[in-house]
Amino acid sequence: MRLFAAVWPPPDVLDHLDLALASVRGAPAGLSSAVRWSARDSWHLTVAFYGDVPDGAVPSLSAALARVAASIQPYELGLRGAGVFAHRTLWVGVGGDVDAQRALSHGSVQAGQPAGAVDNRARDRPHLTVGRVRPGSRPPRRRSSRPDRHRPRADAPVPTDEDVAASLVRALAVYEGPRWLVDELHLVSSHPGAGRGGGPLYERVETYALGR
Repeated sequence: MRLFAAVWPPPDVLDHLDLALASVRGAPAGLSSAVRWSARDSWHLTVAFYGDVPDGAVPSLSAALARVAASIQPYELGLRGAGVFAHRTLWVGVGGDVDAQRALSHGSVQAGQPAGAVDNRARDRPHLTVGRVRPGSRPPRRRSSRPDRHRPRADAPVPTDEDVAASLVRALAVYEGPRWLVDELHLVSSHPGAGRGGGPLYERVETYALGR
């Protein structure tokens, strides 16, 4: 079973982000066509990734996550700002009690080690992935009814994947969403290619209350 641990923002927080992204998707520059946007029901904050875990090891992993969740009191987070990984992966950042989020991530990563799940990815920058630039995609140029002398020169630089990503990050740089109380941790199964548009399908396996 392919598993990870995550924090899931509540519907009102996702509604706010959805509205902000709608304005970016409909930008005149046509950036939306250059991005494969992730489905709203997949928006989450990964705290630990375990990969393929044998069915027999899931109960012990679940028990360890329950202990981690019980050791951390509920805390506040809010989505804010944006960034990009490897010039392609577009993400929205996190504000609020980021230290508590990192502590939850650290404990969740350690919880997977007895099951042989080693997460070597840096988890010091909590984020929510919203899309990925399609390799080689370029935002379409707008047609102009002006004379040829006003049109872009044929030898004008062609936007790169990095340019597309940078434009999207600038559009979301000032984003700040509502805060919410993080009071649950989720163990989630991932089924690659089974979701909408060929993306992954996520199913919550267990939910653990924080501070209990």
